[in-house]
Amino acid sequence: MKTAVFPGSFDPVTSGHLDLIKRASKMFDRLILGVLINSSKKPLLTVEERVRLLKEVTKDLKNVEVEAFDGLLVDFVDRCDADVIVRGLRTSNDFEYELPLAQANYKLNESADTIFLATSPEYSYVSSSAVKELMRYNADISGFVPEEALKYLN
Repeated sequence: MKTAVFPGSFDPVTSGHLDLIKRASKMFDRLILGVLINSSKKPLLTVEERVRLLKEVTKDLKNVEVEAFDGLLVDFVDRCDADVIVRGLRTSNDFEYELPLAQANYKLNESADTIFLATSPEYSYVSSSAVKELMRYNADISGFVPEEALKYLN
């Protein structure tokens, strides 16, 4: 059974995240969404809220699980007995940022490779940071987040 981990802060989950999650869930027997607990960031949502929201937006994807983690990604991947790390790319800047991380993760855990999924063009401009900025100014975020997230964030 092939297991993949898709890590992220998911603060909040976006339509771009959901697109990648749906696509990755078709590629693996089991897809674990690893919600990163990053103490150096000030999140919009608590880790519990992010986990709950991800579970809600993925409830129809039977092979998707959601779990919070802190520490090194490679340790989480090892605990999940995963074969693959999934990362999404919106721009070439994302690739330049992600490639060294993927190489370091491989050096630390050669049993799990990283694959990159290109974001669908209609979501290439969508990011959690953009959603938070739009929310700060009470802008309409309906095109940026899944319906369940929109209800929760409103």
